[in-house]
Amino acid sequence: MSSQPSLKVIPARHPWRIVGGVAVVFIAATLVQSIAFNPRWEWGVFSEWFFNPVILEGVETTLLLMVSSALLSIVVGGLLAAARMSDSPLVVGLAWGYIWIFRSLPLLVVLIILYNFSYLYDTVSLGIPFTSFSYGHFQTINVLGQFSSAVIGLTLVQSAYTAEIIRGGFNSVDAGQYQAAAALGLSSWRRTWRIILPQALRAILPAGVNEIISLAKGTSMVYVLAMPELFYTVQMIYNRNQEVIPLLMVGAGWYLVITTGLSLLQYGVEQAITRSERRAAEPSSITRLAARYLPLRFVTRQKAEAAHAHTR
Repeated sequence: MSSQPSLKVIPARHPWRIVGGVAVVFIAATLVQSIAFNPRWEWGVFSEWFFNPVILEGVETTLLLMVSSALLSIVVGGLLAAARMSDSPLVVGLAWGYIWIFRSLPLLVVLIILYNFSYLYDTVSLGIPFTSFSYGHFQTINVLGQFSSAVIGLTLVQSAYTAEIIRGGFNSVDAGQYQAAAALGLSSWRRTWRIILPQALRAILPAGVNEIISLAKGTSMVYVLAMPELFYTVQMIYNRNQEVIPLLMVGAGWYLVITTGLSLLQYGVEQAITRSERRAAEPSSITRLAARYLPLRFVTRQKAEAAHAHTR
């Protein structure tokens, strides 16, 4: 028997990967030195105010604004997305007009208009346009306060973006899935909830969480309403003690905590969706046992008969 020469394994070399790693470490060390060891950042003031009760109240208000506006924008955005996919040109035009207006207007302008809504309209009533018929009169000054104006303004703007994200997610689902779901004889609600929505979530989730993160940072714009959320609270404190940079870093630190939590939530949901899809693609336990213990010819014949019956 002739002996074959032994093969020499040469490991792959990646010199540029090493160069890139060294450059990243150098840049990171430079940033840490310039920020952590620079006394002008005043990290002592930062640690003093980070868990201050006044700051924590501002964080609580920011979280309340974010959660309320996010939930309402998902509901309103879902309705707008359904209207955009409607067969009625009038409904489609109405939804498109809403999205066009509130994607075009700056959030700051919307908040200021809502906060001064009682100046524009003293009362609001239900009635038929261009007629004298009206029912009920509501004083707007008693309805739109700081918190309600902030939530409504954030919802109006955010729902326009959410609607397009949801519509894009549903459009990403293959048309054959809609046809197959309709062929099963399911109702439109069950088709959407059980078949189309789980597939659309894969496209909706990343962009949707990005918008919620933007919403969390966008709550800082309600400072124009003199509402004591996180940014307004930080602003009031550094106006008194003139410690501008460390107080701004306190606000930035809490926004970083909030967005990190949302990113971890996104990662967990994406992993759960991936695991559920992997489990759905795996063969059942009965099929695995049959493939292991029954004769191969018998199992193959069963699969062929099942495939033939399915095609019929």
